[in-house]
Parts: sequence; C-alpha cells; structure tokens
Amino acid sequence: MKFSLFAHMERISPDQDEKQLYEEFVELCQIADRGGMSAVWTGEHHGMNFTISPNPFLNLIDLARRTKNVRLGTGTVIAPFWHPIRLAGEAAMTDLITDGRLELGIARGAYSFEYERMMPGMDAWEAGQRMRELVPAVQGLWKGDYAQEGEFHSFPSTTSSPKPMQENGPPIWVAARDPNSHEFAVANGCNVQVTPLWQGDAEIESLMGKFNDACAKFPDVARPKIMLLQHAYVADSPEDVKRAAEELNRFYCYFGAWFKNERDINQGLIAPLSDEEIAAHPFYSPEAIERDLVIAEPASVIERLKKYEQLGYDEYSFWIDSSMDFDRKKASLERFINDVMPAFA
Repeated sequence: MKFSLFAHMERISPDQDEKQLYEEFVELCQIADRGGMSAVWTGEHHGMNFTISPNPFLNLIDLARRTKNVRLGTGTVIAPFWHPIRLAGEAAMTDLITDGRLELGIARGAYSFEYERMMPGMDAWEAGQRMRELVPAVQGLWKGDYAQEGEFHSFPSTTSSPKPMQENGPPIWVAARDPNSHEFAVANGCNVQVTPLWQGDAEIESLMGKFNDACAKFPDVARPKIMLLQHAYVADSPEDVKRAAEELNRFYCYFGAWFKNERDINQGLIAPLSDEEIAAHPFYSPEAIERDLVIAEPASVIERLKKYEQLGYDEYSFWIDSSMDFDRKKASLERFINDVMPAFA
C-alpha cells in the first residue's frame, strides 16, 4: 500500500495570514516528498476560507518546482465547473510543466454553498451527470479529433492543445461512494478515490465491497486502483490522542456546518461555533472521532492501516486538514513518515 498526503490551505481565523498559510502548505508537501510519500493531493474550492484552492493546477505547478519525486494530484477538480476542452487542455499543460507527474482526480462536488455561487440552480444529481459526461470527453480530447453532442456541452471535432506528456494522459481518479459511481469509474478505465469521512471501519469495508462488485461487473476491464482518503493523526502519547480527537471533532463540526450551508459567512469565514454547539452535536463527539478515524500512537496506527491494506486498498491518503496549528500537523506527519510507513516498506 502506498501513502500520500491530502492537504489544503486552511484559514479559520481572520488573524491568519494567507501567504504564511500557503508556505506552510508547501512545507508539508515537501516533507511528504522527502519522506517517500507517493503523491500529494489538493482540491478545488471557491469562496471558502475553510479550504482555499481556487485552481489546484496552480498549486501543483508550483509544487513541481519545489519537490523532486512526489506525484501531483487534483483531489479533486469539481466537474460541473469545467468545460471539457478547458479541463483537457489545462490538465495536459500541467502534465507537461510537471514532467508527467499529474494525477487527475475528478468529483461532482459536495458543497451547496459552491453550487449556489458557481452554478445556480444545479443540484447534486445534475452535478453527477455532468461528471459522467465530462470524464469520457476529456479522455476523447486527449486522444484527439473528438466531437460531442452532449446534454451539457456540445462541440465539433477538437483535440486537446497541448496533449499530455503521459501516454494516454494522466491517470484519472473518480471520487465514488454509491455503486453507480464505482461502476462508472471502472467502466471508463478510471481509478477510484473513496472517503468514509467520519463513518469508520464499517464504511471503509462497504466502500471496498462496492468497488469489488464494480470490478466483477466489468471483468474485461483491467482492475483499476483504489485510494482511501481518511483523516489521520499520529500521536506521541495517550494525552495527545485525546487532544487530537477533540481537535478533529471541532473540525468535523465546522465541516458539517459548511455542508449544511445554514450559518452566516463573513469574509469567507463561517460564523464561529460555540463550545456548547459543538458539545450538542447529534453524532460528532471526541469519543466517536477517536474510534472512527485513525488517531493513535504509531503501533496502533500501523495495526489499523494493515487492515486496510488487507482489504485491498492500493493507497492510503493522509488527510491532514484538521484546523490544528502547523506545528502539530508537521509533527504528526513526520511521525507518520518515520514511525508508520517503514512497517509497509
């Protein structure tokens, strides 16, 4: 099982300097590169200080000059916000500039906050349909002389300009949860990225089951790779475990608030949650977060990840976004690299 880093700029307070946050993001990616991680991933988000990344290709091109070996992935671009010709061309140009290191992750998106601003009136179903139209279009444009009469985009015969450096184009990863999205990915020769969010090992097993069922449904298609994206924290003591569980519980309360899209937002920052609101959440709690995420000292982290490897996951992506301060993120990542990854060498 390979290991990668999933990260964004996180701004949770008006006192935080955006330039400093970006340099801290870069430093985490450089640590991942030096430490032998296989890839770094960063996504696409708009108008949200919670995850600052308006165009992940910009970040990845910069990282290509600041790292040596690590693959560079979009985790993920939001399909409905892209015209196929634009995405094919910008991804191909990124692949050229990064010397063929691009991995292209694509999703339908998740936040209604972004849908309202970027594609007013669009719902999650339409976003998913747009993704299903986009992926084969990008593949066709990379091959060249591709025309489309689609529900959302139609255009005459066109070739991606430029073409990607990688033969047949960068690997495409589709964010999948339900059986249909797994089947779509496999049928179209795409890898699969899944995240259980806060739902724990039962969901991790269920997602692998859906992937295996999709692979069995298309026996003539080469089995793609599957990546597990999950929050992790490698602690240095039992007390550190408890502190991290409290911090990640707070993160998920904010994540849920952004997802519900019901709180006031000012200058890109969501209205703060009180301690009472966090304590009263119906299913997030430090105890549940500690149980269902990978928050432990190294030996227990290794034991947990070995189970995921045995299930068949090809890659484990260390989701470091947590609203923790930079020093705590850095220390956890370094412990992951030094004390956990060697057990999988």
